Amino acid sequence: MLLTKLAFSTAYHPQTDVLAERMIQTMDEIIRRLLEFQLTEEFSRKHPVFPASLVKPYHKTGEDEFPSRGNNPTPQDIVEVEESSGPVNKIINARKIHLNAKDHRQYVIRFKNQTADKAKWKAEDSIQDGYPHLRRLRASRKASQSHQ
Repeated sequence: MLLTKLAFSTAYHPQTDVLAERMIQTMDEIIRRLLEFQLTEEFSRKHPVFPASLVKPYHKTGEDEFPSRGNNPTPQDIVEVEESSGPVNKIINARKIHLNAKDHRQYVIRFKNQTADKAKWKAEDSIQDGYPHLRRLRASRKASQSHQ
């Protein structure tokens, strides 16, 4: 340990006095404000700022839409709108969707006394009088697959 010089680094500098510390703090504040001003000008062009007083408060409705992930909302394409559609005229197409870990079948149904553009996707469970049409659709698909 003879003739060795130890150089320690520390944040505490006893040689600085109160005036020097105050000047360093003041310079630090000035630099921060200048940078903040420059950044604000640049960002205001890209990201418009609005006062918080213009934000409308959020009021929760009576029922939470996603309570603790237990209740999954129904996708929009299988939401049933009950209307007096009449009896089933023809089943045009079918698809299988996977929802809530289960497979569900849906069919495009054309009702009697309605045009082709009024055909709708309906879940298999909601078709009351369409079972003969379902059998015909399945039979025609099997026949077309066997011919290929």
